Amino acid sequence: MKNYIIIVLDGVGIGELPDAGKYKDKGSHTLKNIAKKIGGLQLPNLEKFGLGNIDNLPGLAPQKNPLASYGKMAEKSLGKDSTSGHWELGGFQNDFEFPTYPDGFPDSLIEKFIKQTGVRGILGNKAASGTEIIEELGDRHVETGYPIVYTSADSVFQIAAHEDVIPLDKLYEICKITRHQILVDRHRLGRVIARPFITEEGVYKRTTNRKDYAVDPPGKTILNVLSDEGVNTIAIGKVNDLFNYNGIKISEHTKSNIQGIKKIIEYAGNVNGSFIFANLVDFDVYFGHRNDPVGFHNALKEFDHYLPEIVDVIDETDVLVLTADHGNDPTTPSTDHSREYVPLLVFRKDKEGNNLGVRNTFADVAQSAAHFFKINNSLKGESFL
Repeated sequence: MKNYIIIVLDGVGIGELPDAGKYKDKGSHTLKNIAKKIGGLQLPNLEKFGLGNIDNLPGLAPQKNPLASYGKMAEKSLGKDSTSGHWELGGFQNDFEFPTYPDGFPDSLIEKFIKQTGVRGILGNKAASGTEIIEELGDRHVETGYPIVYTSADSVFQIAAHEDVIPLDKLYEICKITRHQILVDRHRLGRVIARPFITEEGVYKRTTNRKDYAVDPPGKTILNVLSDEGVNTIAIGKVNDLFNYNGIKISEHTKSNIQGIKKIIEYAGNVNGSFIFANLVDFDVYFGHRNDPVGFHNALKEFDHYLPEIVDVIDETDVLVLTADHGNDPTTPSTDHSREYVPLLVFRKDKEGNNLGVRNTFADVAQSAAHFFKINNSLKGESFL
């Protein structure tokens, strides 16, 4: 079938980077700390791939003959967010950091937001956990109709609203105005995120109708390079939003890891000569940001369960890459992303697994895709094929 398939296990880091202290992330190790917290990882299929060969992970034994080649990758780009992580996986390295607002957004920006979106006021305006802030301000939001505006350690402008108070179409329109008319120049944040929620059994609960509004990558990525050369490019999950649809021929939105996995299986088993770039976000959104190591492990077990089905639909001409975009250690006091190495597992049927070592940049994934399709390019990175 000659497909190159990337699956990003969002937030699944594998140990602090040398500069983790700069980001207040010393000691972060998403996989190992989860393993310690729960008494060992139970991921038999990822174990066979060689996940336990990358680092000492309680519960996973190193394999003498792993099914996949294995290693880990360092992030060259500044920051630790999904945007910079995915762009670098796509071959573009950020040499700048998106602005962040740990103390909330300046009054001038909020005033502009109120005026241009037409809302009567806002609630929040601080760095907060998404689940905690709707619990704190949900009642006030329902009473006033004011959207809840908040941020995190990442470069994000998040807008939470009850779907019965601000309908989805209106919330999305507010986000578009914020993205294109308000967050410009020095306030050009990485993402605007719609965070809708509902009331369920008397409790506020976020829905799967989240939507991200990113900026265009400042340069070409592997999606552009391949698309320009006639390769079919397929994006699954939030990959679409993070690249702002640039270079993407087929886009599939998903609302859960299971939906994403089913789409991966569907496309991997039915297309030829395609580049499939998928993100599975549940690890990050539902468990990393909520400091839930048990839930995080259960999500990993779910992916591990379906991994053989993914393997079954590909053939010896395909390449399957499993990796991540950053860490999100659920055992630390912080609910933010963590500056970590990411695992690298490269599977080819009937090929012996090798040690790929420590890669200098996530961009090796993109350069390897270009190598696979035999396309010259000026992207960052070195092929590991």
